[in-house]
Amino acid sequence: MSTEVVVAEVTAANVRKACDLRVHPEQEPFVAPVAVSLAEAYVYPSAWPRLLMEGEEVVGFVMAGFNPDDEVEAFRCGIWRLNISAGAQGRGLGRIAVEAVAAEARRRGNTRLTVLWEPGEAGPEAFYLRLGFRETGEILFGEKVGVLEL
Repeated sequence: MSTEVVVAEVTAANVRKACDLRVHPEQEPFVAPVAVSLAEAYVYPSAWPRLLMEGEEVVGFVMAGFNPDDEVEAFRCGIWRLNISAGAQGRGLGRIAVEAVAAEARRRGNTRLTVLWEPGEAGPEAFYLRLGFRETGEILFGEKVGVLEL
């Protein structure tokens, strides 16, 4: 029997499980550990960290940022991090995470969602392009910028 996947806030009850989330080893160079992301969320008020929960199990983490006044357009409304547990990949959880961010972006009145990714064979480029992001041609901090029109 499959349990429904829900997008949930990070709480005192689930933060340790969130920090234990691991992606496939070959993906580790492309994404920060959840603990690092949560530390950044603590100091950036525009951060929007969420967990993908399947029952009591943390199967994914997504963090977006919403700062309409950011001087860098790509950081005004975008996905900062996306980690799906190695054992839970291939089940559409990444799509659920992106859709949750897109819904929050729309709720806040945004019409574009950005994401940055580092190019590489085990990186997330193909995933984002399959979801409808298109490359802008811009490179920030050595990463490609993608945009999804909402």
